[in-house]
Formats: sequence, structure tokens, C-alpha cells
Amino acid sequence: MAQYNAFGMWGWLDALPKDVLRSVDVVLGDVRDARSVHDLMRGASVVYHLAALIAIPYSYMAPRSYLDANATGTLNVLEAARDLETPRVVHTSTSEVYGTAQAIPISETHPLQAQSPYAASKIAGDKIAESYHLSFDVPIVTLRPFNTYGPRQSARAVIPTIITQLVAGERNLRLGLLSPTRDFNYVMDTVGAFVAVGTAPPEAVIGRVLNAGSGVETSIAEVLRMIGEIVGVQPQISEDQARLRPNESEVMRLVCDATLLRDATGWAPRISLREGLEATCSWFREPSNLARYKWDRFNV
Repeated sequence: MAQYNAFGMWGWLDALPKDVLRSVDVVLGDVRDARSVHDLMRGASVVYHLAALIAIPYSYMAPRSYLDANATGTLNVLEAARDLETPRVVHTSTSEVYGTAQAIPISETHPLQAQSPYAASKIAGDKIAESYHLSFDVPIVTLRPFNTYGPRQSARAVIPTIITQLVAGERNLRLGLLSPTRDFNYVMDTVGAFVAVGTAPPEAVIGRVLNAGSGVETSIAEVLRMIGEIVGVQPQISEDQARLRPNESEVMRLVCDATLLRDATGWAPRISLREGLEATCSWFREPSNLARYKWDRFNV
């Protein structure tokens, strides 16, 4: 399901090759509308629930919209699954629910910390999913990906923010903090994790929360250095106050322990950060791809 809009636009699905698009049935709707969610899910054997508002900066400006989409939207998916007896729901969480790491690496037992309205809305969705499994036996598995990157990523994220500015010819980059660390995972590895939990034997995954990440901790500064090497540029850096989170809201450290997912499904990341960044830079260098991005402004 793609979110309804009056232009009939399907986002990046519009860029799919025609032969691929012929095999995709796109339905416009809204996860916040229970009826459209119920109608869409009828007859599904596996539902991958990825609908969400995800930009952290905008969650400071419009927190209610995040609860509507990420908590109430999840409730609508679970109510439909309960009514339709959907065999499996893969619910999408995020590493942001952990906040700044209290222990390294972060396992699924790490405390949940809502350091932003976005994180709070995702914790709410996670807990609603947990309650529907325990209360109504809805067959849910929650996948908690760490930081995914790659072609087509929104410019509100740091990697496309860096790449688009450099590829467009900017040499004085406007960025936020460079010291936070993240566990970056190329999009194809994250997709592999979703496929793994959607196809694994039910007894291996149903009712569980499973982290997906590489276990490799990398600072934003190191990512910037690697991208500069790949693009062949040594940029100057300016700190943009608009890109800074409130002091207590910034998540300073994230690194994943994906032992449970590996043991349950055999999944493991295959693409190194360097390889993934090279592929991502190559994609953004295509003029038709770069043209879709407003690289010269802060994308909230």
C-alpha cells in the first residue's frame, strides 16, 4: 500500500522498470484508516508492516502525527490481522527505541528509551504489537533494524545528505554532530533480514523481537571520511544548528547484537560499509537520481 495522494504518485515505485511494475499491485490508502488497512490485508499470508513517519527532526514539530501513524496505524494493522486471522505479521521497529547505548553491543533486552517523539511513537507501536501477541495470539514477529542506508534513501538521513552535497559540487558541507556512532547496514542486507523473518518457520520467530545489524560501530565523522575518499573530495565542514537535536535527545551510540536473528534464521549481513557506500555514491552520481533531491537545503 502506498499513501494516497491526489497526484496518483507512488514514490520510488514510479521508477521501477515496467516489467517489474507489472508484477506489483499498488493500492493507495492510509495506515491511519482502519477500513483501508483491513481491505488491503484480506487474503494476505504475510503482512510486512513498514508504514511509518520516520524523520526524527519533524517529530519535534508534529509529534501527534507520529502517534497517529506509528501507534494508531500499527493498531489498525493488528486489529485487521486479528479479525482476518492473518498467518504472520512482520512489524517494523527501529534501533532508535534503545536511545544511547547503556551496554555494547545492544541486545533485545536493552532498556527502551524515548529520546525523541519519533522513538516514543515507535515504542508505542512495538508494545501494542507485543500486547496483541500475548493477549490475542496474533502471530507477530518484530524486526528491529539498525541504521539502513542505500540508493533512494530520504535526504533527511546523514549519508544521502553528505553524498548529495558532494556529488552536486558543494565543498563546504552543512552537517550536524559528527561524533555519534551508528551501526550502518546496506539496504539489501536489511531487505534480507525482512525476508528471513517473513519466511522462517513460525516457531523460530513468532512472538519475538529480533535485532538486525552488523555489529560494526562507525562514527558519522568516519562515514564522512569514507565518502570523501570514494567521491575524491576533501570537504570543509560547517556545523548547521538546524541539524542538531536537542542535547538530551541526541542518540550518541548505537551498535547491534544480532545473535538472536542469526540463530533463528541464519541471516547475516553480506555487504561491508565501504562496498555499500560505493554503490550508494554510484547511484547518486546519476544525474536523473540526483535531480530528485533538494541537496542545497535541510530536509526535515
